[in-house]
Amino acid sequence: MEHGSLNDPSKATFSFVDEDHTLANSVRFCLNQDPRVSVCGYSIPHPSDARVNIRIQTTGDPAREVLKDGCQNLMLMCQHVTILQKCWKEELSSF
Repeated sequence: MEHGSLNDPSKATFSFVDEDHTLANSVRFCLNQDPRVSVCGYSIPHPSDARVNIRIQTTGDPAREVLKDGCQNLMLMCQHVTILQKCWKEELSSF
Protein backbone atom coordinates (compact mmCIF):
# COMPACT_ATOMS: atom_id res chain seq x y z
CA MET A 1 0.00 0.00 0.00
CA GLU A 2 1.30 3.42 -0.89
CA HIS A 3 0.79 6.49 1.26
CA GLY A 4 2.07 9.46 -0.65
CA SER A 5 1.51 13.02 -1.59
CA LEU A 6 -0.74 13.66 -4.55
CA ASN A 7 1.17 16.86 -5.27
CA ASP A 8 4.68 15.42 -5.03
CA PRO A 9 5.25 11.85 -6.32
CA SER A 10 8.90 12.01 -5.26
CA LYS A 11 7.92 11.42 -1.61
CA ALA A 12 5.97 8.39 -0.43
CA THR A 13 5.60 5.82 2.33
CA PHE A 14 4.96 2.20 1.38
CA SER A 15 3.47 -0.37 3.76
CA PHE A 16 4.45 -4.02 3.40
CA VAL A 17 2.17 -6.47 5.21
CA ASP A 18 3.50 -9.73 6.71
CA GLU A 19 7.12 -8.55 6.52
CA ASP A 20 9.79 -7.71 9.08
CA HIS A 21 13.32 -6.31 9.43
CA THR A 22 14.75 -8.87 7.00
CA LEU A 23 13.05 -7.48 3.91
CA ALA A 24 12.87 -3.87 5.11
CA ASN A 25 16.58 -3.55 5.84
CA SER A 26 17.51 -5.21 2.54
CA VAL A 27 15.24 -2.89 0.54
CA ARG A 28 16.51 0.11 2.48
CA PHE A 29 20.11 -0.86 1.71
CA CYS A 30 19.42 -1.22 -2.02
CA LEU A 31 17.51 2.06 -2.16
CA ASN A 32 20.23 3.97 -0.35
CA GLN A 33 22.70 2.83 -3.04
CA ASP A 34 20.58 4.58 -5.68
CA PRO A 35 21.78 8.14 -6.42
CA ARG A 36 18.17 9.20 -7.06
CA VAL A 37 17.30 8.60 -3.38
CA SER A 38 17.67 11.49 -0.95
CA VAL A 39 16.28 9.76 2.13
CA CYS A 40 15.16 6.20 2.76
CA GLY A 41 14.28 4.57 6.05
CA TYR A 42 11.87 2.10 7.53
CA SER A 43 9.90 1.60 10.69
CA ILE A 44 7.84 -1.14 12.26
CA PRO A 45 4.84 0.47 13.98
CA HIS A 46 4.56 -2.19 16.69
CA PRO A 47 6.36 -5.49 17.34
CA SER A 48 3.10 -7.45 17.30
CA ASP A 49 2.06 -5.87 13.99
CA ALA A 50 3.58 -7.72 11.02
CA ARG A 51 3.87 -4.57 8.94
CA VAL A 52 6.78 -2.46 7.72
CA ASN A 53 6.63 1.15 6.54
CA ILE A 54 9.34 2.23 4.10
CA ARG A 55 9.70 5.98 3.51
CA ILE A 56 11.36 7.17 0.31
CA GLN A 57 12.24 10.70 -0.77
CA THR A 58 13.91 11.10 -4.13
CA THR A 59 15.71 13.87 -5.97
CA GLY A 60 12.76 14.18 -8.34
CA ASP A 61 11.93 10.78 -9.80
CA PRO A 62 8.67 9.13 -8.72
CA ALA A 63 9.19 7.21 -5.48
CA ARG A 64 7.15 4.28 -6.80
CA GLU A 65 9.51 3.79 -9.76
CA VAL A 66 12.58 4.07 -7.55
CA LEU A 67 11.13 1.45 -5.18
CA LYS A 68 10.40 -0.86 -8.10
CA ASP A 69 13.97 -0.49 -9.37
CA GLY A 70 15.36 -1.09 -5.87
CA CYS A 71 13.35 -4.30 -5.49
CA GLN A 72 14.56 -5.50 -8.89
CA ASN A 73 18.16 -4.80 -7.83
CA LEU A 74 17.58 -6.75 -4.63
CA MET A 75 16.27 -9.71 -6.63
CA LEU A 76 19.39 -9.62 -8.82
CA MET A 77 21.59 -9.58 -5.71
CA CYS A 78 19.74 -12.61 -4.32
CA GLN A 79 20.12 -14.48 -7.61
CA HIS A 80 23.84 -13.72 -7.62
CA VAL A 81 24.23 -15.04 -4.07
CA THR A 82 22.32 -18.20 -5.03
CA ILE A 83 24.66 -18.80 -7.97
CA LEU A 84 27.72 -18.23 -5.78
CA GLN A 85 26.36 -20.63 -3.18
CA LYS A 86 25.81 -23.30 -5.83
CA CYS A 87 29.36 -22.83 -7.18
CA TRP A 88 30.76 -22.97 -3.65
CA LYS A 89 28.97 -26.24 -2.93
CA GLU A 90 30.24 -27.75 -6.19
CA GLU A 91 33.81 -26.75 -5.36
CA LEU A 92 33.48 -28.06 -1.83
CA SER A 93 32.23 -31.43 -3.03
CA SER A 94 35.27 -31.79 -5.32
CA PHE A 95 37.64 -31.98 -2.35
